[in-house]
Amino acid sequence: MSRRRFVVSSRSIRDGYGSYDGQLHHHMVRVLRMRPGDEVLLVDEQGRRHEGLIDQVTQEWTAVRITATLEAAQFPDAPAITVIQGLPRGEKIELVLQKGTELGVSEFAIFRADRSVPKLAGEKLQHRLERWNKIVSEAARQSERFDQPDVAWHPTAAAAAASAANADLKLLLWERGTPSPLRELLEGQPRPSRVAIAIGPEGGFEPGEAEAFSLWGFTPVTLGERILRTETAALAMTAILQYKWGDI
Repeated sequence: MSRRRFVVSSRSIRDGYGSYDGQLHHHMVRVLRMRPGDEVLLVDEQGRRHEGLIDQVTQEWTAVRITATLEAAQFPDAPAITVIQGLPRGEKIELVLQKGTELGVSEFAIFRADRSVPKLAGEKLQHRLERWNKIVSEAARQSERFDQPDVAWHPTAAAAAASAANADLKLLLWERGTPSPLRELLEGQPRPSRVAIAIGPEGGFEPGEAEAFSLWGFTPVTLGERILRTETAALAMTAILQYKWGDI
């Protein structure tokens, strides 16, 4: 059997062992039929790779004995990409999270825009955050990434804009006024270490939200004459940046 790869929390590994119950245990034992002695590769949220062997299997949990740990692979030339996404309707955000993870997004900052229809707070918000993290974890595993994107929630556009204060290049998809064509803006740009992309929900940003992003140094850009859906815009921007500066 070839070595299977799993995305895990670094907190689950201590004293040379990893212990797993719940869904991961079910996937290892019930779905993949793994048994003691099988090789595994555990990748934590910091990109460290832990090589190991399944040591014990019970009805409720699986123990893995770690045989080696490799530090996170470094890709100094590839910029870290943050997608700042106004919460859209329905399951569109799940598509952005899943496909964005596959494309190499480093961080998702989801915010409640003025035009966002879903209202999230309290337990409902916590439940949604848990689901979003589960989606990126599964997408990271399936795409064999050596890290897992962070998912953060912000109550306003201003808070989301402030969260990207350390980005070298900040782009705001904004169709009003005189936005710069993305192709022209990128032609003269040196390779950044961090890029932040801000995208509104259905209907785009309200003027006050666009102003909040501008105050934090975001440059309005356009992808051309066609109007893209919010989930399409996020993925198109990510793919373009990864092609120019990343690993595509």
